[in-house]
Amino acid sequence: MDISCVPAKTIVTKTKDSRWFGVDYNMNIYRGCCHGCVYCDSRSECYQIQDFDQVKAKKDALVIIRNDLRRKVKTGVVGTGSMSDPYNPFEKELKLTRHAMELVDAYGFGMAVATKSALMLRDMDILESIKDHSPVLCKVTVTTADDALAKKIEPNVSSPSQRLDMIARLSEKGIFTGILLMPVLPFLEDNKENIMSVVRCAHQAGARFIYAVMGMTLRGNQREWYFDRLEELFPGQRLRERYLKAYGGRYECASPGARELWKMFEEECQKYGILYKMDDIIHASRRPYETTQLSLFDL
Repeated sequence: MDISCVPAKTIVTKTKDSRWFGVDYNMNIYRGCCHGCVYCDSRSECYQIQDFDQVKAKKDALVIIRNDLRRKVKTGVVGTGSMSDPYNPFEKELKLTRHAMELVDAYGFGMAVATKSALMLRDMDILESIKDHSPVLCKVTVTTADDALAKKIEPNVSSPSQRLDMIARLSEKGIFTGILLMPVLPFLEDNKENIMSVVRCAHQAGARFIYAVMGMTLRGNQREWYFDRLEELFPGQRLRERYLKAYGGRYECASPGARELWKMFEEECQKYGILYKMDDIIHASRRPYETTQLSLFDL
């Protein structure tokens, strides 16, 4: 399988802070994405990614990642999947994500992976190995449990059924796994039935957490591309007009029923013991690795 390469000087970069799932370093091995998700924020013009739907790999990625990791003074959690899914179709043969995680393991770092692909199951052995010494968080995007709807809005990716099965298998191995319920598309997914279905499916799969955003973002380039896809996929529903009436040119597009949906979401998560607050998710992922020192009074 042929893939174009783009130059890179560094790949593992320090985050400004670790409030996003406890991630200390970002690692994006690929550029662009061919999943075709209609809502993808990464195609926005501010990121300046040419030919976004064409996946490119960073040249000499594994050498650069090795050098980046061994130069780090402090270990931490390395996150991947923020700009491009690390489990695109090319990954099946190239195995850049797999080999990068082997390096993360070898240098004693933790791992946080965000994906929509069931291909991550292939690397369960490495995730288990990293888990032995450092936090591992597997974040699987599921915005609807409806396979038919997902096929329209996320056409080239594993179905929600396959993703939920992956969550169940990872959870069975004790790997800290949960769901990114984001974005929740206004007028398509922001309804009680969809949200409750995702939470119940998460519970059945043994997900430890669900992090939700009841809405989406829209900005230059992405906005018009999204509206064009909606007209193709949902003809006659006048979704462009509904979005423009509700949000105009705003960047943040919260669901009109966000408050009610969030209240219901909280109640369902609490009922099933699923974490949903960021601080709680981070703390739970790190708890097994926290060391406590005995005071002299305990001796």
